[in-house]
Amino acid sequence: MSKISQIDMYHVRIPLDRPFYPSWIPGYPATDNRFDLIRITTKDGIQGYSAGPAIASERQGIGNLIAPYLLGHDATDINLMLQRLREVSYLGVRANWIEPAFWDIKGKLANKPVYELLGGRREPVELYASTGEIKDGDSRIFEARARLAEGFKTIKIRVHDFDVQTDIAHVKAVVDAVGDKMAIGVDANQGWRVTIINDAPLWDLDRAKYFADACAEMKIAWLEEPLPMDDYENLSALTRYSRIPITGGEVHTNGKAELKYMVEKKCYDIFQPDAIMTGGISHTLDIAAHCRHHGLKFTPHTWTNGIGFAVNLNVLLASGFNGTKPLEYPINPPSWTIGKRDGILKTPFEHTNGILNPTYNPGLGFDIDPDKLKKYGKKFFTMNKRKLVFYTIRDKGLLTALRLNSNKKKYGVDARKKING
Repeated sequence: MSKISQIDMYHVRIPLDRPFYPSWIPGYPATDNRFDLIRITTKDGIQGYSAGPAIASERQGIGNLIAPYLLGHDATDINLMLQRLREVSYLGVRANWIEPAFWDIKGKLANKPVYELLGGRREPVELYASTGEIKDGDSRIFEARARLAEGFKTIKIRVHDFDVQTDIAHVKAVVDAVGDKMAIGVDANQGWRVTIINDAPLWDLDRAKYFADACAEMKIAWLEEPLPMDDYENLSALTRYSRIPITGGEVHTNGKAELKYMVEKKCYDIFQPDAIMTGGISHTLDIAAHCRHHGLKFTPHTWTNGIGFAVNLNVLLASGFNGTKPLEYPINPPSWTIGKRDGILKTPFEHTNGILNPTYNPGLGFDIDPDKLKKYGKKFFTMNKRKLVFYTIRDKGLLTALRLNSNKKKYGVDARKKING
C-alpha cells in the first residue's frame, strides 16, 4: 500500500514564439501552451504526475474538492481512485484526467514503464505529423514538404471552410505536392464544433459523404471527425458508406460507456480516444479491447501537451495496436514546436525520421524539470493531511470536523477492507 500524503496543483503557461490558431477554435489566438499539472505524492515519497489542458484558471477550486476524496488512500488501488474521481464528477467536475498520475506512481514503485506493467513491450512507434492550423495552399505545401524532409511518412492536415470545394482544393494541393511520398490524413474538426470566437462550418451527412468521396479519389489515408461526435446514426451510416477509413472519438467526456456503444454501432473504423479526455488509462484500454473484439482499429489521440503525449504513448504500447496506424505527433512550427509542447519535461519526446523509440524509464516515462516548472508554473493548490484537518475545521467547524474524521475511520474504505478481509 502506498498512501497519498500530499497533492499539489500548478497552472502552467509556456509562451509560444508566435500565436497558434487551432483549427478547432476558429479565430482563437493561443499565445501559450496552457495546462494544469497535478502532482500526487505518496507517504513513501513517490511522485506521480498528470496534466489536463486548460484555457484559463477554470480548475482553481478543484483541489479542495478532490483532496478529501484522495488523501490517505492507496494510490495504487486504481479501481478505488477511479471510483473517487467518479464521485467527484457527480458534482459536475470532470477529474479523470488525474488517473494517469496513479499509474505513474504504480510504475515507479514497480520500477517498470506503465506500458510494460499493463502487458505491453518496448518497441519503435511510427508517428504522423499532426498539424493544427488552417493554412492557405502554399503554406500547406511548404509545411508538408518540411515534415517530409524531417522523415515523416504521414501527415494530417486540417480543413474547416464553409465551402466544401475550398476544403477539397486545399487537400488536392497537398496531394499534388507530396502525395506520392507521404500518406495524408484529413481532420474536419466537426466532432466538437466551437464557435466562441468565430462561426464555424457544420457538416451534415450529405456533405460528409461528398467530401469522403473526394478524399477517396485522392487516396487520402483517413478522414477524421467529419460529423458531430454524438451523431451516432449518421456516423455509422458514413462509416458504412465511405471508401476510406473514418476515425474519431477523442473527447467523449461520457467516457467508456458512450465509446463502447459507439464501437458496437461501428461509428468509426478507427477509434482514437484520448486517455486525458475520455476517462483515463484504464478506461481507454477497455475501449481498445472492445475495438479488437468488434474487429475495429484503435490508436489514441495525443494533442494536449508533452505529458498527455506520454500518457497516450503508454496506452498505445499497452493496447497491442502499435503499428496499426501511426501515432499522432502534434507539431505545428513556428508556433507549436516540440520544445513548446514538452516545455517542462527534462527530455522532450524527440523523433528520428518520424520514429519514436520509447524510453524504459519507470512510470509514464518522463521527468519534470523543476527549474522549468518554477519558471512556467504557478502553484494554486497544495494539501496534505495536516492542512486538510485545519481546512475542514475552518470550513465546517471543530465539532463537525471531528465527527467527519470519526466517521471516515469507522466507515471508510480501509475499515471496509478490514471487515471484508
